[in-house]
Amino acid sequence: MSMSKLPRVTRRRFLKETGLTLAAAGAAPVLSAPFVSTAMADTKTLSIVQWSHFVPAYDKWFDNFAKEWGVKNKIAVTVDHIPVGNVPARAAAEVSAQSGHDIFGWNGSGGAHLYRKFLVDVTQLVQETEKKYGKVSTIGQQIGFNQEDKTWSAFPDFYINFPPLYRKSMWDEIGMKPDTWDNVRIGGAKLKAKGHPVGISLGHSNDPNTTWRGILWAFGGAVQDESGKKVVLNSKETIETVKFAAALYKEAMTSEVLSWDDSSNNRYLVSGVASMIVNPISAYRTFQKANKAGADDTYILAPPKGPVRQIMGGSAEYYGVWKFAKNKEGAIEFLKHYSDHWPEAFKASEGYNNPCFANLVPKPMPILSDDPTSTPHDKLAVLQDSDKWSAAPGYPGPSWPAVDEVFNDFIIPDMMAKAATGQMSAEDSVKWATQQCEAIYRKWLQRT
Repeated sequence: MSMSKLPRVTRRRFLKETGLTLAAAGAAPVLSAPFVSTAMADTKTLSIVQWSHFVPAYDKWFDNFAKEWGVKNKIAVTVDHIPVGNVPARAAAEVSAQSGHDIFGWNGSGGAHLYRKFLVDVTQLVQETEKKYGKVSTIGQQIGFNQEDKTWSAFPDFYINFPPLYRKSMWDEIGMKPDTWDNVRIGGAKLKAKGHPVGISLGHSNDPNTTWRGILWAFGGAVQDESGKKVVLNSKETIETVKFAAALYKEAMTSEVLSWDDSSNNRYLVSGVASMIVNPISAYRTFQKANKAGADDTYILAPPKGPVRQIMGGSAEYYGVWKFAKNKEGAIEFLKHYSDHWPEAFKASEGYNNPCFANLVPKPMPILSDDPTSTPHDKLAVLQDSDKWSAAPGYPGPSWPAVDEVFNDFIIPDMMAKAATGQMSAEDSVKWATQQCEAIYRKWLQRT
C-alpha cells in the first residue's frame, strides 16, 4: 500500500480551484494534475484520499487497517494524505478531471452537497449502519444528508469538537475562568498584559471558519434561517458579535492570528505563551508529548457561554464515493468494514474523533471518561457530551451547497477580521458579508 503525500497545492492554486467548486457542479474546466499512482495491470485497486490527521497515530492506524483489509480481499489499497487546507481544492480538481480517488474524505464542509451529482448515493450504507449502531446524530446528519429527498451523498465518519483549552494556573492567577465570552475578553486582556494572549485564528482555514460561527451563534446570530433558504446575517446580533470580535482581537489576542493555519494554534499552545485557544484536543495531545507539565496545567471546558446560548461549531469528517470511481463496489465494502471497527479508530485518535452514530462508543467513553495520560484522569470527560453543544456550519438550518460555498469562501472569518483590523466598521463588515452570502444563496436557489 502506498501512503504517499500528494503535491502541495499553492495558495494561489487553492484559491483558484476553491473558486471553481461551483462550476464543478455544472460544466467544469479540465485540470491535468495526476492524483493517484497508476494501478498495476491486472490488479484490483482501491484508492483513498483524506486529510493528514492532527493526531499522527491515527493515520498510522488507518493506513495499516486499510492495508490489512486490502491483503485479505486481494485489493491493492492506496491511502493518500493531504494537508487539510488543500481538501477543497483537491475535490474541485478531481471533479473537474472526472478522475481521482475512489473514496474522498472531507473535513469541515464544502463537499457532499456541492458535489452531490458526482457522488454515489450511500443511503443504504448509512441505513444499514444505523441498524447496527444507532441513529446518526444531528451534527452527523448535517454532513451528507439531503433534506429534500432524505438521501445521503456521503457517509458520516466522525465530528471534531472545539472546546476551549486554557492554562489553569494563568487564569487562577487573575481569579477568573474562561467560561463566558465576556470573561474570555476581560480575562484575556489581563493575561495579554502579562505576556499570555488568547489565540483564536482569524485566517483562512477550518478552525476560524468553525470557531467564529460558534461565537456568532452564541450571540444569537446566524448565516441562514431554519429553512436554509433565507440569509439572516444582517442583524443586530451579528453586529454585536463582530464588535466583540474586534474588541477581543485588540484587547486580548496576539496579532499573529491573522495569518494562522490549522496547526498554528497547536504550536501556540505548545510554545507556553498561550493563555487559551479554542481547538480540538490534538493541540493538548501535542502538548503532552512536548511538555507534560504544561499539558497537565491545560484544562478543557465546554464552550464559553454567550449572551444567547452556549454552543460551538463542530468540524465533520465524512467519506464520499465518486461516480467516476474505478472501484465503487470495493469502496462501499471497505466503508462497511471500517464502520464495524470504528471503536478502534476512536482509540487510535486518542479521543479526538467523535462518533456520529449513537451507540458506536457507549458512555462512559473510553479515553474521555478516564484517560491515564491526563492529570486528573477525568480531565476530558466534558467532551463526552460535546454533541449537545456542537453544530455544523448550516445551523440552525440544514447544510446544502450554499452553506458549503460560504464556508469555502471564508466569508465569516473575513467579516470578523475586516472589523478587527479596522478595515471596516462592524456595520459595514456585516453588510459586506451579507451581500456575499446573498449572492451565493440566490445562485443556488435558482438551481433548486
